[in-house]
Amino acid sequence: MDANDKKQALRMIPYGLYVLTAESADGRVAASTVNWVTQASFEPPLVAVGVKADSGAHSIIKESKTFALNVLGKGQDSMAFAFFKSLDRDGNSIGGEAFSSGESGAPVLTNAHAVLECKLVDTVEIGDHSLFVGEVIGAGIPSDLEGRPDDTTLTLRDLGEKTFYGG
Repeated sequence: MDANDKKQALRMIPYGLYVLTAESADGRVAASTVNWVTQASFEPPLVAVGVKADSGAHSIIKESKTFALNVLGKGQDSMAFAFFKSLDRDGNSIGGEAFSSGESGAPVLTNAHAVLECKLVDTVEIGDHSLFVGEVIGAGIPSDLEGRPDDTTLTLRDLGEKTFYGG
């Protein structure tokens, strides 16, 4: 297999951007920008997310069995870039972004475009990322949307032609 062809073909898969959040029983919080996300079932409503196996988010999700996908909207580029690195909790904020505890116990970012709260129902651990399958147990959209919902989601391509993850 040609390594460049593989990289380019994998980069052709379109991705939205989300901040994955989770909280441990002892109050440790993880928040990281992720983009390997998809809906996996209507009934029950399931989503699947790829999470780097050596990340803090990975260990906290495995422990807490819950997570939230905070959907980023167009214009929230700075939030996406902020959560590319590890940030510390300061009361009820992470990296300066306010959050509240959701129904699941996972942090819900106040300024997120939408949120899906999930209960972990399965994990596939193969490769450098694990696939977490979560049942959606809560959802919220803080304001009315205009047009197609998927047109309002910040995408990886919105961050510029030099920003990639994958391949």
